[in-house]
Amino acid sequence: MANMMKMMKQAADMQKNMQKMQAEMAEKTVEFSVGGGAVTVLAKGDVSVQSIKIDPKVVDPEDVEMLEDLILAGVDGALKKAQEMVSEEMGKLTKGLNIPGLNL
Repeated sequence: MANMMKMMKQAADMQKNMQKMQAEMAEKTVEFSVGGGAVTVLAKGDVSVQSIKIDPKVVDPEDVEMLEDLILAGVDGALKKAQEMVSEEMGKLTKGLNIPGLNL
């Protein structure tokens, strides 16, 4: 019974720590550039796009498709980088735990 109470307290503590960490991650940002800096995307730890910067030199009305591809690649890269940042921080919290169904 004491083990069960200890485990429940640890789970409650972990949940509190995870909520705190998620709030902290929502404020952290990552940056990802593509095309040699032609497009730079800033994403937050809550996996939202904060900003997109486009070098005016790559704005070619004759080649909008290339710019669209750069933006897509930049957003995709920034969101993946944000997810990796969050996963790394979550891994620190769940270090040593083997919880079925929780793939971090």
